Amino acid sequence: MYLERIAGRRTRPLLVFLHHGLGCVSLWRDFPTKLVEASGYPALVYDRLGHGRSPALSKPRTPRYLHEEAHVLHHLLDAEKIQDFVLVGHSDGASIALLYAALWNAPPPRAIISEAAHLFVEDITRAGIRAAVDAYGQGLRERLMRHHGTKTDMLFWNWAGAWLAPSFDAFDIREEARRVRCPVFALQGSEDEYGSAAQLETIRACCQGPVETRFIPGARHEPHQQAFEAMFDVMRGALLSL
Repeated sequence: MYLERIAGRRTRPLLVFLHHGLGCVSLWRDFPTKLVEASGYPALVYDRLGHGRSPALSKPRTPRYLHEEAHVLHHLLDAEKIQDFVLVGHSDGASIALLYAALWNAPPPRAIISEAAHLFVEDITRAGIRAAVDAYGQGLRERLMRHHGTKTDMLFWNWAGAWLAPSFDAFDIREEARRVRCPVFALQGSEDEYGSAAQLETIRACCQGPVETRFIPGARHEPHQQAFEAMFDVMRGALLSL
C-alpha cells in the first residue's frame, strides 16, 4: 500500500487523510501539506487498494466495502505503530473514519474531521453517481487515468457499480455512528451534489461525543478544492482547538 508522510511537530497528533471513492494521494493536491504547515500537525496520506500508486483491486466491491476499509485502516495504524491521531476523511473516507471510530478493538482517534460523509444512501447520491457515469466517457476517464493509470476502469466501475446496485440499499451506518465518542467536526458543501443536509444532521444526532457541524457556502462535494480558503480556515481552527 502506497503512503506518504509529511513532517510536523512531533508533539502533535498525526493527521491521517482518507480520500474519496475515486481519490488518491495526488488528488488531495497540496491541501495536506498546507494544513500541516498551518497547524504543526504531522500527516500520513495513503492510497487505498485500487487507487493511485497502491496495487489494483483483486475482487469486486461488496456492500460492506467501507466497513472492510475501516479494518484495513486499523491494520495500517497498528503496523505503523500510530496511537495518537486525527482522522481527516472526505466522502467515502469520512464514512471510513466514522466506521473506524466505532470499532471496539481499535485505538480511538483524538478527533475526526469529516468532509461530506455518507451515513446512508440517498436519491441525490445515486443521481450524482449516474451523472459521473455519464461523464466518464466524456473526459472524466482521462482525468482519472492521470492518477490511477491502468487501474482506472476497474476502480470506477467497482465504485459506481457498488453504489448503484440494489444490494447497496442496505448501506446504513447510523448504528455504528452511535458508538463514536471522540469529537467530530462534520463539514459539507452547501451545494453538495452527492448528499443532502440530512447527512450532517444524522452525524449530530447519532455521534455520542462533541459534534460541530458546518456548511461551506457555495461548495459542492469537494469543499477543500472548491472553497479552499473557507475549508482550510475551518479545519485549521478545529485542529488548534483540540
